[in-house]
Amino acid sequence: MDQPASLSSAYAMTAKTWSMLFLLGLIWGGSFFFARVAVQHIPPITLVFLRTSIAAIALHIYLAGRFDLYATLQRRWREFLALGLINNVLPHILIFTGQTQIGAGLAAILNATTPIFTILIANRLTTDEKMTPPKIVGCLIGLLGTAVLIGPRALAPFTGESDGPPLWALLLPIGAAISYGFAATYGKRFRGVPAPVTAAGQLTASTLVLLPLATVVDHPWNLPIPPLGVVLSVLALALVSTAYAYILFFRIMAVAGATNTSLVTLLVPPSAIIAGMLFLGEWLTLPGAAGIILVLLGLIVLDGRALKRLAPSGRSG
Repeated sequence: MDQPASLSSAYAMTAKTWSMLFLLGLIWGGSFFFARVAVQHIPPITLVFLRTSIAAIALHIYLAGRFDLYATLQRRWREFLALGLINNVLPHILIFTGQTQIGAGLAAILNATTPIFTILIANRLTTDEKMTPPKIVGCLIGLLGTAVLIGPRALAPFTGESDGPPLWALLLPIGAAISYGFAATYGKRFRGVPAPVTAAGQLTASTLVLLPLATVVDHPWNLPIPPLGVVLSVLALALVSTAYAYILFFRIMAVAGATNTSLVTLLVPPSAIIAGMLFLGEWLTLPGAAGIILVLLGLIVLDGRALKRLAPSGRSG
């Protein structure tokens, strides 16, 4: 996931790019809702496998070999494998495992730290997206918000406190955010590849990794047939929140850069929270509300547009 022109002069965010970013935020917000429904009946690794495999099949059908798909897969399979591991396999398993204990809204908020880690990682690994004072301040505010969200649970091993979700469940979406940060930076090397090909490549590689993993860990043939609502959630997760969403994601990354695209996580929590409240009976606690405000404030500072508009124009009367 990535970000705007104020963060890096090398990239620009047009009205069309912003509209795609808002749509992607809505779609990925829904993914936390669909995952929360499905993970109650399907183990996390098997759920990730279903998500990636169905999405990969859909993209292969959609592409039908266009854009030099198979030659690109053959030529760059190592890169697609690396991207699939850090952008699908690892983060999705972490998030889905965490969602066995936490709601859709909270998982989305914790994962909203992705731009913070993208900034930190891009600063070390790239030459065109370096740290600036606003980025430093934004990262610090966002990390403070993350600490507020975790709150007393960080001390649970020492205090014996047992209220609320376990600490490990809160840390897993943050681990996924770190993985997404690496993926956003690594994904810049696919800028010249058509977005559907990049999406199909990483999802195909992810599926090949997940098939033996799910077989060994979950023994999916022993699982009961899930209810219809769960089946529909899996299909929505795979076809809408994965296949179509990744086409949007890589298209935005190609024109906006790694840091800009990760701003999509600014838009994901509100839609995930609303869906959780409307359909799952989830509610934000006071620390949760304070945490999300701090995280979103940090992302706004990272973006820089609001601060730039508030700054004096420098003109004298």
